[in-house]
Amino acid sequence: MSRFRWTNPSLPQPLQIAVLLLYISAFFALLGGLIEITSTAGILIFVGGMLALTAARRMVRERKFGYLLALFYAAWDVLGTILSISGGFSAWYLIGLVFAIALIGLLLHPESRQYYRTWFR
Repeated sequence: MSRFRWTNPSLPQPLQIAVLLLYISAFFALLGGLIEITSTAGILIFVGGMLALTAARRMVRERKFGYLLALFYAAWDVLGTILSISGGFSAWYLIGLVFAIALIGLLLHPESRQYYRTWFR
């Protein structure tokens, strides 16, 4: 068996969905950051993608740092999306905001919090 797992079947369902949302967010953030790598916003988007990827990998391994990093990334994503919407509305920003809020909801779900307190090292 390889050392890297994409998911952890022992995680509760809200955390499994949160991990998948982190992977999806990381993919699109890394792709968007590479497209606009010459600007400061592109670099920040790329760094956000790396944060999401690191958080997902650490959560799969049941690490406290991964969970806290996922909470930080989700809050940063909500704030960044709100600031982007203030510059001009687009339906893509609204979809991103919904996913970011859903990620926060999944991470703060009572089942996720209980599992975090009990099993994460």
